Amino acid sequence: EVQLVESGGGLVQAGGSLRLSCAASGFTFDGHAIGWFRQAPGKEREGVSIIEGSDGSTYYADSVKGRFTISSDNAKNTVYLQMNSLKPEDTAVYYCAAERSIHSGSYYLLFGMDYWGKGTLVTVSS
Repeated sequence: EVQLVESGGGLVQAGGSLRLSCAASGFTFDGHAIGWFRQAPGKEREGVSIIEGSDGSTYYADSVKGRFTISSDNAKNTVYLQMNSLKPEDTAVYYCAAERSIHSGSYYLLFGMDYWGKGTLVTVSS
């Protein structure tokens, strides 16, 4: 059974940093893509970043390029999202997601993935 458990959310001031973690179980990263999505109150879900488990290729939404970095520790089956220069508009519930790599990372950013965690709340105060 695929399980994804997010952690690391919290309250931070604008300009600050947070690192989210996603602990995955039930599959190996090789052959899978793992990503981060977010949903702000009253808004649609947005793809944030994707990483390919096999070769480490990464994809980012334009809104976070240059500020967020996705990485993975395949030995620990954990994916991280380092978020710097946070803005109030980054406030959202952040979800970890995964799927077998049959589409591009850009596709997943737009359309989502098969498996989802329960999310962790990030609040950025101004």
